[in-house]
Amino acid sequence: MFLFSALTFWVHKSQLKSVEEFEPVPRLCRYILAVYEDDLRNPLWAPPGGYGIDPDWLIHRKTYEDTQGRAPPYILYLDHDHADIVVAIRGLNMAKESDYAVLLDNKLGKKKFDGGYVHNGLLKAAGWVLDAECEVLKELVEKYPSYTLTFAGHSLGSGVATLLAMVVVQNRDKLSNIERRRVRCYAVAPARCISLNLAVRYADVINSVVLQDDFLPRTATPLEDIFKSLFCLPCLLCLRCMRDTCIPEEKMLKDPRRLYAPGRLYHIVERKPFRMGRFPPVVRTAVPVDGRFEHIVLSCNATSDHAIIWIEKEAQRALDLMLEKDHTMQIPGKQRMERQETLARHGQEYKAALQRAVTLDVPLAYSPSTYGTFDEREGEENSQRSQEESSVDSSKKSKKNETWDELIERLFDKDESGHMLQKQPDNDD
Repeated sequence: MFLFSALTFWVHKSQLKSVEEFEPVPRLCRYILAVYEDDLRNPLWAPPGGYGIDPDWLIHRKTYEDTQGRAPPYILYLDHDHADIVVAIRGLNMAKESDYAVLLDNKLGKKKFDGGYVHNGLLKAAGWVLDAECEVLKELVEKYPSYTLTFAGHSLGSGVATLLAMVVVQNRDKLSNIERRRVRCYAVAPARCISLNLAVRYADVINSVVLQDDFLPRTATPLEDIFKSLFCLPCLLCLRCMRDTCIPEEKMLKDPRRLYAPGRLYHIVERKPFRMGRFPPVVRTAVPVDGRFEHIVLSCNATSDHAIIWIEKEAQRALDLMLEKDHTMQIPGKQRMERQETLARHGQEYKAALQRAVTLDVPLAYSPSTYGTFDEREGEENSQRSQEESSVDSSKKSKKNETWDELIERLFDKDESGHMLQKQPDNDD
Protein backbone atom coordinates (compact mmCIF):
# COMPACT_ATOMS: atom_id res chain seq x y z
CA MET A 1 0.00 0.00 0.00
CA PHE A 2 2.83 2.39 0.80
CA LEU A 3 4.47 1.88 -2.60
CA PHE A 4 1.21 2.18 -4.52
CA SER A 5 0.26 5.41 -2.77
CA ALA A 6 3.69 6.94 -3.16
CA LEU A 7 3.81 6.13 -6.87
CA THR A 8 0.38 7.67 -7.37
CA PHE A 9 1.53 10.99 -5.91
CA TRP A 10 4.83 11.17 -7.76
CA VAL A 11 3.21 10.52 -11.12
CA HIS A 12 0.84 13.46 -10.73
CA LYS A 13 3.09 16.02 -9.07
CA SER A 14 5.91 18.24 -10.24
CA GLN A 15 8.68 19.76 -8.17
CA LEU A 16 8.40 23.42 -7.22
CA LYS A 17 10.34 25.81 -9.44
CA SER A 18 9.61 29.06 -7.59
CA VAL A 19 10.67 29.86 -4.02
CA GLU A 20 8.08 32.62 -3.86
CA GLU A 21 5.34 30.08 -4.42
CA PHE A 22 6.12 28.17 -1.20
CA GLU A 23 7.36 31.07 0.94
CA PRO A 24 4.04 31.71 2.79
CA VAL A 25 3.70 28.12 4.05
CA PRO A 26 6.15 28.00 7.00
CA ARG A 27 5.30 31.58 7.91
CA LEU A 28 1.57 30.84 8.09
CA CYS A 29 2.30 27.68 10.09
CA ARG A 30 3.97 29.89 12.68
CA TYR A 31 0.96 32.22 12.70
CA ILE A 32 -1.29 29.23 13.39
CA LEU A 33 1.02 28.14 16.23
CA ALA A 34 0.75 31.65 17.65
CA VAL A 35 -2.98 31.11 18.24
CA TYR A 36 -2.05 28.70 21.05
CA GLU A 37 -0.29 31.47 23.00
CA ASP A 38 -2.13 33.45 25.66
CA ASP A 39 0.26 36.42 25.42
CA LEU A 40 2.29 36.97 22.26
CA ARG A 41 4.46 39.55 24.03
CA ASN A 42 5.58 36.82 26.43
CA PRO A 43 5.34 33.59 24.41
CA LEU A 44 5.83 30.24 26.11
CA TRP A 45 6.13 27.83 23.17
CA ALA A 46 7.66 29.87 20.37
CA PRO A 47 9.60 27.90 17.72
CA PRO A 48 13.25 28.76 17.03
CA GLY A 49 13.30 32.25 15.59
CA GLY A 50 9.93 33.11 17.12
CA TYR A 51 6.53 33.41 15.48
CA GLY A 52 7.50 36.33 13.26
CA ILE A 53 4.55 38.33 14.58
CA ASP A 54 4.65 41.95 15.70
CA PRO A 55 2.18 42.13 18.63
CA ASP A 56 1.37 45.72 17.69
CA TRP A 57 -0.05 44.51 14.36
CA LEU A 58 -2.36 41.97 15.98
CA ILE A 59 -5.93 43.18 15.45
CA HIS A 60 -7.39 40.75 17.97
CA ARG A 61 -7.37 37.19 19.24
CA LYS A 62 -10.54 35.17 19.80
CA THR A 63 -10.67 32.38 22.40
CA TYR A 64 -13.20 29.61 22.99
CA GLU A 65 -15.03 31.96 25.35
CA ASP A 66 -15.27 34.57 22.60
CA THR A 67 -16.52 32.11 19.98
CA GLN A 68 -18.83 30.33 22.47
CA GLY A 69 -17.71 27.05 20.96
CA ARG A 70 -19.14 27.93 17.54
CA ALA A 71 -15.67 27.98 15.97
CA PRO A 72 -12.07 27.23 16.99
CA PRO A 73 -9.92 30.08 18.40
CA TYR A 74 -8.23 32.31 15.84
CA ILE A 75 -6.27 35.51 15.39
CA LEU A 76 -6.70 38.39 12.95
CA TYR A 77 -3.27 39.75 12.04
CA LEU A 78 -2.29 42.65 9.79
CA ASP A 79 1.02 41.58 8.24
CA HIS A 80 2.55 44.76 6.86
CA ASP A 81 5.84 43.02 6.05
CA HIS A 82 4.11 40.77 3.52
CA ALA A 83 1.13 43.00 2.61
CA ASP A 84 -1.31 40.44 3.94
CA ILE A 85 -4.47 40.38 6.08
CA VAL A 86 -4.36 37.01 7.84
CA VAL A 87 -7.01 35.01 9.68
CA ALA A 88 -5.18 32.07 11.32
CA ILE A 89 -7.23 29.28 12.95
CA ARG A 90 -5.94 26.64 15.34
CA GLY A 91 -6.52 22.90 15.04
CA LEU A 92 -8.59 20.46 17.06
CA ASN A 93 -8.49 20.72 20.84
CA MET A 94 -9.10 17.18 22.09
CA ALA A 95 -10.23 18.54 25.46
CA LYS A 96 -13.01 20.72 24.02
CA GLU A 97 -16.42 19.20 23.39
CA SER A 98 -17.33 22.16 21.18
CA ASP A 99 -14.70 21.14 18.61
CA TYR A 100 -16.17 17.65 18.43
CA ALA A 101 -19.63 19.19 18.06
CA VAL A 102 -18.42 21.02 14.94
CA LEU A 103 -17.01 17.79 13.50
CA LEU A 104 -20.04 15.66 14.35
CA ASP A 105 -22.49 18.12 12.76
CA ASN A 106 -22.46 16.40 9.39
CA LYS A 107 -23.74 13.46 7.39
CA LEU A 108 -22.69 12.36 3.93
CA GLY A 109 -24.45 14.59 1.41
CA LYS A 110 -26.09 16.77 4.09
CA LYS A 111 -24.96 20.19 2.83
CA LYS A 112 -24.74 21.47 -0.73
CA PHE A 113 -22.81 24.60 -1.65
CA ASP A 114 -22.04 26.16 -5.02
CA GLY A 115 -22.97 23.04 -6.96
CA GLY A 116 -21.09 20.61 -4.72
CA TYR A 117 -21.06 19.17 -1.22
CA VAL A 118 -19.31 20.50 1.88
CA HIS A 119 -19.00 19.60 5.55
CA ASN A 120 -22.01 21.08 7.32
CA GLY A 121 -20.42 21.83 10.71
CA LEU A 122 -17.36 23.45 9.18
CA LEU A 123 -19.55 25.64 6.96
CA LYS A 124 -21.51 26.81 10.01
CA ALA A 125 -18.26 27.60 11.83
CA ALA A 126 -17.04 29.57 8.82
CA GLY A 127 -20.31 31.49 8.74
CA TRP A 128 -19.92 32.39 12.41
CA VAL A 129 -16.36 33.70 11.94
CA LEU A 130 -17.32 35.79 8.91
CA ASP A 131 -20.36 37.17 10.69
CA ALA A 132 -18.13 38.21 13.61
CA GLU A 133 -15.30 39.66 11.50
CA CYS A 134 -17.12 40.97 8.42
CA GLU A 135 -16.99 44.66 9.31
CA VAL A 136 -13.35 44.53 10.43
CA LEU A 137 -12.27 42.64 7.30
CA LYS A 138 -14.23 45.00 5.08
CA GLU A 139 -12.53 48.00 6.67
CA LEU A 140 -9.06 46.44 6.29
CA VAL A 141 -9.69 45.41 2.67
CA GLU A 142 -10.75 48.97 1.82
CA LYS A 143 -7.90 50.58 3.77
CA TYR A 144 -5.21 48.35 2.21
CA PRO A 145 -6.31 47.71 -1.40
CA SER A 146 -2.96 46.13 -2.34
CA TYR A 147 -3.01 43.58 0.50
CA THR A 148 -4.10 39.97 0.06
CA LEU A 149 -6.71 38.37 2.33
CA THR A 150 -5.42 35.02 3.59
CA PHE A 151 -7.26 32.35 5.58
CA ALA A 152 -5.00 29.74 7.15
CA GLY A 153 -5.80 26.83 9.43
CA HIS A 154 -4.56 23.46 10.65
CA SER A 155 -6.57 20.23 10.89
CA LEU A 156 -10.05 21.30 12.08
CA GLY A 157 -9.05 24.91 11.42
CA SER A 158 -8.06 24.03 7.86
CA GLY A 159 -11.63 23.02 7.11
CA VAL A 160 -12.98 26.25 8.59
CA ALA A 161 -10.41 28.28 6.62
CA THR A 162 -11.35 26.46 3.41
CA LEU A 163 -15.04 27.19 3.79
CA LEU A 164 -14.25 30.79 4.82
CA ALA A 165 -12.41 31.36 1.56
CA MET A 166 -15.17 29.74 -0.50
CA VAL A 167 -17.96 31.78 1.10
CA VAL A 168 -15.98 35.00 0.66
CA VAL A 169 -15.31 34.20 -3.01
CA GLN A 170 -19.00 33.54 -3.55
CA ASN A 171 -20.01 36.79 -1.79
CA ARG A 172 -17.24 39.26 -2.59
CA ASP A 173 -19.69 42.15 -2.46
CA LYS A 174 -19.81 41.65 1.33
CA LEU A 175 -16.15 42.72 1.44
CA SER A 176 -16.23 45.71 -0.91
CA ASN A 177 -16.13 43.56 -4.08
CA ILE A 178 -12.68 42.21 -3.28
CA GLU A 179 -11.06 40.63 -6.34
CA ARG A 180 -10.92 36.84 -6.35
CA ARG A 181 -7.16 36.89 -6.94
CA ARG A 182 -6.68 38.73 -3.61
CA VAL A 183 -8.31 35.90 -1.63
CA ARG A 184 -6.08 32.99 -0.59
CA CYS A 185 -6.39 29.98 1.67
CA TYR A 186 -3.71 27.69 3.08
CA ALA A 187 -5.13 24.49 4.56
CA VAL A 188 -2.36 22.80 6.57
CA ALA A 189 -2.87 19.08 7.19
CA PRO A 190 -6.29 19.56 5.59
CA ALA A 191 -9.49 17.84 6.47
CA ARG A 192 -11.48 16.31 3.62
CA CYS A 193 -14.26 18.86 3.64
CA ILE A 194 -15.45 19.57 0.05
CA SER A 195 -16.49 17.45 -2.93
CA LEU A 196 -14.13 16.76 -5.82
CA ASN A 197 -15.68 19.25 -8.25
CA LEU A 198 -15.26 22.06 -5.69
CA ALA A 199 -11.75 20.90 -4.75
CA VAL A 200 -10.64 21.33 -8.36
CA ARG A 201 -12.68 24.45 -9.10
CA TYR A 202 -11.25 26.41 -6.16
CA ALA A 203 -7.64 25.34 -6.78
CA ASP A 204 -6.76 28.91 -7.80
CA VAL A 205 -7.70 30.11 -4.30
CA ILE A 206 -7.12 27.18 -1.91
CA ASN A 207 -3.77 25.50 -1.26
CA SER A 208 -3.43 22.32 0.82
CA VAL A 209 -0.14 21.45 2.53
CA VAL A 210 0.46 17.79 3.42
CA LEU A 211 3.52 16.38 5.20
CA GLN A 212 4.55 12.93 3.90
CA ASP A 213 2.20 10.28 5.36
CA ASP A 214 -0.37 12.46 7.20
CA PHE A 215 -3.49 10.34 7.72
CA LEU A 216 -6.20 13.02 7.70
CA PRO A 217 -6.10 14.14 4.03
CA ARG A 218 -6.00 10.48 2.96
CA THR A 219 -8.81 8.81 4.84
CA ALA A 220 -12.21 9.23 3.26
CA THR A 221 -13.84 8.15 6.50
CA PRO A 222 -16.12 11.02 7.53
CA LEU A 223 -14.53 13.35 10.09
CA GLU A 224 -17.25 12.57 12.58
CA ASP A 225 -16.34 8.87 12.46
CA ILE A 226 -12.59 9.49 12.62
CA PHE A 227 -12.77 11.41 15.86
CA LYS A 228 -15.38 9.14 17.39
CA SER A 229 -12.75 6.42 17.03
CA LEU A 230 -9.76 8.56 17.95
CA PHE A 231 -8.50 6.26 20.68
CA CYS A 232 -8.43 3.32 18.28
CA LEU A 233 -7.14 5.30 15.32
CA PRO A 234 -4.54 2.72 14.14
CA CYS A 235 -7.28 0.08 13.92
CA LEU A 236 -9.50 2.47 11.96
CA LEU A 237 -6.71 3.34 9.52
CA CYS A 238 -5.85 -0.32 8.95
CA LEU A 239 -9.45 -1.30 8.28
CA ARG A 240 -9.95 1.69 5.99
CA CYS A 241 -6.79 0.83 4.10
CA MET A 242 -7.99 -2.71 3.40
CA ARG A 243 -11.45 -1.49 2.42
CA ASP A 244 -10.19 1.19 0.01
CA THR A 245 -7.93 -1.32 -1.69
CA CYS A 246 -11.02 -3.21 -2.86
CA ILE A 247 -12.90 -0.16 -4.16
CA PRO A 248 -12.13 0.88 -7.76
CA GLU A 249 -11.14 4.52 -8.03
CA GLU A 250 -13.70 4.99 -10.84
CA LYS A 251 -16.44 4.19 -8.33
CA MET A 252 -15.03 6.71 -5.85
CA LEU A 253 -14.99 9.45 -8.48
CA LYS A 254 -18.65 8.84 -9.33
CA ASP A 255 -19.90 9.61 -5.82
CA PRO A 256 -20.69 13.36 -5.78
CA ARG A 257 -21.00 13.39 -1.98
CA ARG A 258 -17.48 12.06 -1.33
CA LEU A 259 -15.30 14.72 0.29
CA TYR A 260 -11.67 15.50 -0.60
CA ALA A 261 -8.69 17.57 0.47
CA PRO A 262 -9.26 21.01 -1.08
CA GLY A 263 -7.52 22.93 -3.85
CA ARG A 264 -3.92 22.74 -5.08
CA LEU A 265 -1.82 20.21 -3.20
CA TYR A 266 1.67 20.80 -1.84
CA HIS A 267 3.19 17.50 -0.71
CA ILE A 268 6.32 17.70 1.47
CA VAL A 269 8.27 14.46 0.99
CA GLU A 270 11.12 13.65 3.37
CA ARG A 271 11.14 9.83 3.41
CA LYS A 272 11.39 7.35 0.56
CA PRO A 273 9.76 3.92 0.14
CA PHE A 274 11.80 1.06 1.63
CA ARG A 275 14.51 3.48 2.80
CA MET A 276 15.51 4.21 6.38
CA GLY A 277 15.90 7.68 7.86
CA ARG A 278 14.93 11.14 6.67
CA PHE A 279 16.09 12.88 3.51
CA PRO A 280 16.21 16.58 2.62
CA PRO A 281 12.55 17.53 2.15
CA VAL A 282 11.27 18.02 -1.38
CA VAL A 283 8.03 19.85 -2.17
CA ARG A 284 5.88 18.70 -5.06
CA THR A 285 2.69 20.33 -6.26
CA ALA A 286 -0.22 19.63 -8.58
CA VAL A 287 -3.97 19.95 -9.00
CA PRO A 288 -4.82 16.25 -9.30
CA VAL A 289 -8.28 14.90 -10.03
CA ASP A 290 -7.78 11.14 -9.82
CA GLY A 291 -5.15 9.89 -7.38
CA ARG A 292 -5.94 12.73 -4.98
CA PHE A 293 -4.64 11.20 -1.71
CA GLU A 294 -7.05 8.32 -2.13
CA HIS A 295 -5.12 5.69 -0.19
CA ILE A 296 -3.86 5.62 3.38
CA VAL A 297 -0.16 5.00 3.92
CA LEU A 298 0.39 2.46 6.69
CA SER A 299 3.27 4.20 8.40
CA CYS A 300 4.40 4.78 11.97
CA ASN A 301 4.51 8.48 11.06
CA ALA A 302 0.88 8.72 9.88
CA THR A 303 -0.20 10.59 13.01
CA SER A 304 3.03 12.48 13.83
CA ASP A 305 3.09 13.92 10.29
CA HIS A 306 -0.21 15.59 11.17
CA ALA A 307 1.35 17.72 13.92
CA ILE A 308 1.62 21.43 13.08
CA ILE A 309 5.00 21.63 14.85
CA TRP A 310 6.55 19.04 12.51
CA ILE A 311 4.90 20.55 9.45
CA GLU A 312 6.32 23.99 10.26
CA LYS A 313 9.78 22.55 10.85
CA GLU A 314 9.90 20.52 7.63
CA ALA A 315 8.30 23.30 5.56
CA GLN A 316 10.99 25.71 6.77
CA ARG A 317 13.72 23.17 5.98
CA ALA A 318 12.33 22.73 2.50
CA LEU A 319 12.17 26.49 1.97
CA ASP A 320 15.75 26.94 3.21
CA LEU A 321 16.97 24.28 0.78
CA MET A 322 15.15 25.96 -2.09
CA LEU A 323 16.70 29.30 -1.18
CA GLU A 324 20.16 27.75 -1.16
CA LYS A 325 19.65 26.31 -4.64
CA ASP A 326 18.10 29.43 -6.05
CA HIS A 327 20.87 31.46 -7.72
CA THR A 328 18.53 34.08 -9.12
CA MET A 329 17.33 35.66 -5.89
CA GLN A 330 19.46 38.77 -6.51
CA ILE A 331 18.43 39.19 -10.14
CA PRO A 332 15.00 40.92 -10.09
CA GLY A 333 14.45 40.48 -13.83
CA LYS A 334 14.75 36.70 -13.59
CA GLN A 335 12.63 36.68 -10.44
CA ARG A 336 9.82 38.44 -12.28
CA MET A 337 10.19 36.02 -15.18
CA GLU A 338 9.99 33.02 -12.84
CA ARG A 339 6.91 34.51 -11.17
CA GLN A 340 5.20 34.95 -14.55
CA GLU A 341 6.15 31.41 -15.55
CA THR A 342 4.76 30.06 -12.27
CA LEU A 343 1.44 31.87 -12.74
CA ALA A 344 1.21 30.64 -16.32
CA ARG A 345 2.01 27.06 -15.25
CA HIS A 346 -0.55 27.20 -12.45
CA GLY A 347 -3.14 28.50 -14.89
CA GLN A 348 -2.46 25.66 -17.30
CA GLU A 349 -2.53 23.02 -14.54
CA TYR A 350 -5.74 24.49 -13.14
CA LYS A 351 -7.54 24.45 -16.48
CA ALA A 352 -6.17 20.99 -17.27
CA ALA A 353 -7.53 19.71 -13.94
CA LEU A 354 -10.96 21.20 -14.67
CA GLN A 355 -10.94 19.56 -18.09
CA ARG A 356 -9.80 16.20 -16.67
CA ALA A 357 -12.63 16.32 -14.13
CA VAL A 358 -15.07 16.66 -17.02
CA THR A 359 -13.30 13.92 -18.98
CA LEU A 360 -13.52 11.54 -16.01
CA ASP A 361 -17.20 12.43 -15.71
CA VAL A 362 -16.83 13.70 -12.15
CA PRO A 363 -20.34 14.61 -10.92
CA LEU A 364 -21.16 18.33 -11.10
CA ALA A 365 -17.79 19.16 -12.73
CA TYR A 366 -17.57 22.19 -15.05
CA SER A 367 -15.47 22.81 -18.12
CA PRO A 368 -12.51 25.25 -17.87
CA SER A 369 -14.28 27.91 -19.90
CA THR A 370 -16.73 28.43 -17.05
CA TYR A 371 -14.10 29.43 -14.54
CA GLY A 372 -10.81 30.76 -16.09
CA THR A 373 -10.00 32.67 -12.96
CA PHE A 374 -6.36 33.08 -13.94
CA ASP A 375 -7.57 35.33 -16.78
CA GLU A 376 -8.36 38.80 -15.45
CA ARG A 377 -11.10 39.43 -17.99
CA GLU A 378 -12.90 36.22 -17.13
CA GLY A 379 -12.39 36.98 -13.45
CA GLU A 380 -14.13 40.31 -13.86
CA GLU A 381 -17.00 38.65 -15.72
CA ASN A 382 -17.33 36.03 -12.97
CA SER A 383 -17.30 38.78 -10.36
CA GLN A 384 -20.07 40.66 -12.14
CA ARG A 385 -22.12 37.49 -12.60
CA SER A 386 -21.71 36.60 -8.92
CA GLN A 387 -22.90 40.05 -7.87
CA GLU A 388 -25.96 39.85 -10.13
CA GLU A 389 -26.95 36.42 -8.80
CA SER A 390 -26.47 37.45 -5.17
CA SER A 391 -28.92 40.34 -5.58
CA VAL A 392 -31.85 38.34 -7.01
CA ASP A 393 -33.70 37.49 -3.80
CA SER A 394 -33.13 40.57 -1.65
CA SER A 395 -32.66 44.29 -1.91
CA LYS A 396 -29.37 46.07 -1.24
CA LYS A 397 -30.75 47.49 1.96
CA SER A 398 -31.68 44.14 3.43
CA LYS A 399 -28.37 42.56 2.35
CA LYS A 400 -26.40 45.23 4.17
CA ASN A 401 -27.64 43.97 7.54
CA GLU A 402 -27.79 40.29 6.60
CA THR A 403 -25.62 37.96 8.67
CA TRP A 404 -23.49 35.26 7.07
CA ASP A 405 -25.69 32.55 8.59
CA GLU A 406 -28.77 34.23 7.08
CA LEU A 407 -26.96 34.54 3.77
CA ILE A 408 -26.15 30.83 3.72
CA GLU A 409 -29.74 29.99 4.60
CA ARG A 410 -31.03 32.29 1.84
CA LEU A 411 -29.00 30.41 -0.75
CA PHE A 412 -30.49 27.02 0.21
CA ASP A 413 -33.89 25.31 0.48
CA LYS A 414 -34.90 22.32 2.60
CA ASP A 415 -36.40 19.23 1.03
CA GLU A 416 -39.10 17.07 2.64
CA SER A 417 -36.53 15.16 4.68
CA GLY A 418 -35.06 18.38 6.06
CA HIS A 419 -31.84 18.29 4.01
CA MET A 420 -30.41 21.52 2.60
CA LEU A 421 -30.54 21.89 -1.19
CA GLN A 422 -29.08 24.73 -3.21
CA LYS A 423 -31.69 27.05 -4.69
CA GLN A 424 -31.90 27.07 -8.47
CA PRO A 425 -31.69 30.47 -10.16
CA ASP A 426 -34.88 31.69 -11.76
CA ASN A 427 -34.97 31.55 -15.58
CA ASP A 428 -36.40 34.51 -17.40
CA ASP A 429 -36.81 32.57 -20.67
